[in-house]
Formats: sequence, structure tokens, C-alpha cells
Amino acid sequence: MRHTLSKIALPLAAGALALGLAACTSAPTPTEAADIPADAIILDVRTPEEYAAGHLDGAKLLDFTAGEVAEAIPNLDPDADYLIYCRSGNRAGQAISLMEQAGFTSLTNLGSLEQAAEVTGTSIVR
Repeated sequence: MRHTLSKIALPLAAGALALGLAACTSAPTPTEAADIPADAIILDVRTPEEYAAGHLDGAKLLDFTAGEVAEAIPNLDPDADYLIYCRSGNRAGQAISLMEQAGFTSLTNLGSLEQAAEVTGTSIVR
């Protein structure tokens, strides 16, 4: 019985993990771009090196891995609209989770830099 249970539990756990990761890396499609407020604040949660290599025009850098997102939360407007991107959408998803825990509600994971540029129509500064 225990062997049969482990055969079922492992695939279920793997499936749940895959769904969870897919949820935090999904970015809006271009058709959803119309829903993005014009005055939204764009946050780049990559490293300074990644930012220097290219970033969205007007994006504010908050290095997630250095703890800058958590440090900045008390100084950010919880009622503002935020568009957040990174390299793949993973760090953006983690930043969104932190911000949601702090009461922020208008948060959009734009995914990668390229996806963010496509969705917002904002140019990449290199």
C-alpha cells in the first residue's frame, strides 16, 4: 500500500509544483496590454548588472536578490499600479508575493524584459 501511495504522491507533487511555477512566471499577453494603466510604475527587480545591460525606459531598479524590494515596500504607494519584470518572471512573481502580503493589490507580472517591452510598448534602453 505504501509503495502504491508513493507512486501517486510523487506525480501529484510534481504537477502541483509545475502549476505553481507556471503561475508565478506568466506574463500578460499583448491583448491584455489595454488593461495596463498609463500611470503605472514599472519595477525592474533584476540585478544592477542585468539592468545596465538593458531595461525598460523609465523602470525603477529594485534588486530582488539584494532585498531591495522588501526594503522599499514601506516607501511605495500601496494604491499605485505596478508593472514588474525580471529575466524570466520568477523574481517578479516573488516580488509580487511580498507586495501582496504588504497589502498591495494592483500588481502585474510582465515576465521577462522582452515580454515587458512588447506588452507595454515601452522601449528598451541599452
